[in-house]
Amino acid sequence: MMAALGALLAAWLLYGYGLGSSGLLGPDEPRYADIGRAMFISGDWVTPRLFGEAWFEKPALLYWMGAMGFALGAGDSLAPRLLMPLLGVSFLAFYFLRLRLVLGSNVALAATLILATSAGWIGFSHAAVTDLPLTVFFSAGMLLAMPWALAADRRLLPWAAACFAIASLAKGLVPLVLAAPLALFGFRRILDWLRPLPLVAFCALGLPWYLVCYARNGWPFIDEFFLQHHVGRFFREDLQHVQPAWFYLPVLAGLLLPWTPLLAAFATKTLRRDSSLWQDRRLHFFAAWLGFGLLFFSASTNKLPGYLLPLIPAAAAFLGMALDRIPHARYLLPLCAVMAAAFALAGGVLPEALSVGLRRSGMSQVPWLLGLPSLAMAAALYFSERGGRRALSLLLLAALVAGNVGLMKASALSSIRASASTVELWEELRPRAHSICIEWVHRATEYGLRYYAKGAIPMCSAQPRPLQLVELDQQPPRLRPAPELDPLPAAVRPYPFPSTDQPVPSP
Repeated sequence: MMAALGALLAAWLLYGYGLGSSGLLGPDEPRYADIGRAMFISGDWVTPRLFGEAWFEKPALLYWMGAMGFALGAGDSLAPRLLMPLLGVSFLAFYFLRLRLVLGSNVALAATLILATSAGWIGFSHAAVTDLPLTVFFSAGMLLAMPWALAADRRLLPWAAACFAIASLAKGLVPLVLAAPLALFGFRRILDWLRPLPLVAFCALGLPWYLVCYARNGWPFIDEFFLQHHVGRFFREDLQHVQPAWFYLPVLAGLLLPWTPLLAAFATKTLRRDSSLWQDRRLHFFAAWLGFGLLFFSASTNKLPGYLLPLIPAAAAFLGMALDRIPHARYLLPLCAVMAAAFALAGGVLPEALSVGLRRSGMSQVPWLLGLPSLAMAAALYFSERGGRRALSLLLLAALVAGNVGLMKASALSSIRASASTVELWEELRPRAHSICIEWVHRATEYGLRYYAKGAIPMCSAQPRPLQLVELDQQPPRLRPAPELDPLPAAVRPYPFPSTDQPVPSP
């Protein structure tokens, strides 16, 4: 009973606490959230529409999840995120059960705790973006296809095909490309995927939305969705996400925090001489999943950290298998505990980092004293490992991460809401919204403000108003009087324009 309560508390701290408190962040969350809200309001669950215009950048799964959040009565900041932690936690249960069947209970427990408390899984379980839905269904498909890949067992192929189909509704062709390593293990049996049951499962779940969306929207859907955001995103340099080839190496290390030190386990003498580990085809499976994805994304011109999330379940299983072969990790696990302090310390840095970028944020607000519990836990883990209590060590480390994440949220969420979201900006502008238009602001401010304002503040290019919102020279958004406006015909004038050199009355 106490163990179950502890697990529920840890899950709440990691995924539930403060889920909607910060407001939506960046340009992507409010943009995707607006599309989901529009689907819920209009009842059109086929054509994605951003601020009234068709938008074919991503498939519909994320938007459907957001629409369901609104249907459940959640607010503007919570609804788009509401199903994310539920999806993530459900996958963790599935992940543990599948790994227990193929790797044993010890490896399954280690891998699940590594995944559940990794920075990547925690962070993207709080974000209304496509990365977590893609990762959940793609990874489920890979795990269900594992018996076919390693032992020619076709029984789970229809279920694997169904998962890949749903993953394609999260991010198009990406999961099908990432599944290419399956062919390395079953190239001569690849036609098994075209047998009636797998083929019907994939087509029944994956194709209807694409066919109906094309029927309604024609070539513009094909051009924007497939040509611009699949082919173009891989090769073009004008999409603002160009990064060097080595970009994903530090990203992988960051997404695995605080477990990154476990990567050094493969350099230990114990594992280097463990021929049975290196000959284990199960290890080869996860290595191919991780390695192919890393090479594929590194070859792409445009790179974002979230693209790597579908590889983290494979990395967690990889690390879990390695950890199981090490009799004592009395240095590696304490080092992981020290790294876990980053979660508690991030509370002083995260608001500014989200607002102006990590490179420009300072370290003056770091609450260094919050790192002391991690140092104490490092000492406890050292003695726990010396005593051979591996399960206890892993559970203690997971509990430490949950506590540190709770501390980070308690100290940072209100500041993040004020500095990195547009919720409070909208509350400030609401009384004069009828007199304001958006002239030039950063994408995150534009999409966030338009989402929360629900059309009350238009773009100046579409509907000029006496006050313009601008965001220049890395300064906070401010209002300025508009240049003299060309008089609009009375028939289209939305309201009487006051003189630009007079105070604008409140409604």
